[in-house]
Order: sequence, then C-alpha cells, then structure tokens
Amino acid sequence: MPTVDRDVHPKIRLLETASRLFYAEGIHAVGVERLVSEAAVTRATFYRHYPTKDDLVAAYLSTTSEQIRAGVGAVTSGKPPREALLGALGIVGDRTLDDDFRGCQFLNAAAEYPDPAHQVRQVIDDHRDWFFGVLRDLARDAGHADPDHAARTLVLLRDGALHGGNLDDAETVRTTLRRAVTEVVA
Repeated sequence: MPTVDRDVHPKIRLLETASRLFYAEGIHAVGVERLVSEAAVTRATFYRHYPTKDDLVAAYLSTTSEQIRAGVGAVTSGKPPREALLGALGIVGDRTLDDDFRGCQFLNAAAEYPDPAHQVRQVIDDHRDWFFGVLRDLARDAGHADPDHAARTLVLLRDGALHGGNLDDAETVRTTLRRAVTEVVA
C-alpha cells in the first residue's frame, strides 16, 4: 500500500486512491472499505464527500476527462488541423506504451456500468461526445469531405488502439494507429 500524505485533503486522497485502484483493478473489484483504508479516511469522511461509491466513480472519470482534455488541448493548440489530429490521436498511441497501461478508463468503466442512463455512463458519454467533437471540428478544418465520418472512424481507431495496446504489442499498436490516422485524414 502506498504511503498516504495526510497533508492532502481527504477528498483528494479518496479521489487519488480511487483513481489508482479503479484503473489497476477494476471499479467493482474495489470496495469502500479498501478505499477508506488506503486513503486513510473514515467511512463518514468518505460519505461526506461522496454520498455513494458511484459518485466517486463519476468524479474519477470526470477528473480523468479533464486531464485528457488538457493534454489534447496542449498538443492541438496552434497547430494546423491535420497536425492537430495526429497529435490528438498520438496521445492515445503514446499512452499504450506506459508500463501501467491497462486500457481506457472509460471503456473499462462502461463494461462495468451497462445501463446507459446511469450517472457513470453519462460521464463516459460526455467525454466521448467531447472527443468526437474535437476530431470532427479538426477534420472539418482540415478540409475533410465528410468530417462526421472521419471523426467516427477516428474514435473507432482510438477505441481499438486502447484495447489492442493492452492485449497486443503496444509499439505495433501505436505505429498502426499513427498510420491509420494519417490515411483517414489524407
């Protein structure tokens, strides 16, 4: 169990602990007792900040989405549209090379929350809608004849790379993704 920095606010400790454990082990595999134990908080503190475990799951995914949005913004800002598209998908390919890579947080969570009306699925849908919109707008700005189709294709490539990067050779997945994106935006 990692060392807990008690100077960090308990709400943040819970979120950081949940992020680490949910990604590494799966959401339903990690119980509230383990979360409060590893975050060094009480159950009362847990429920004060997150009325249900699902609220914590939604916060974990929302925080992940914010981080991804910032990363995509950083690699696309000020770049020509085609280069920005390659950069946005390049983040995905690069992520598959990380030692702790275990697939996509959103796809993993969707597998555990099949009800499309559930609050966790709403966070997932919001993130996917945002990413699709970024890709569609970049494809349109790049002059693609059918930016909606291009964005749908790129989202499918992203999803496949995030699964394949966990199951297959990550470097091959990264190289294949880069080539496929280049071909779609050509």
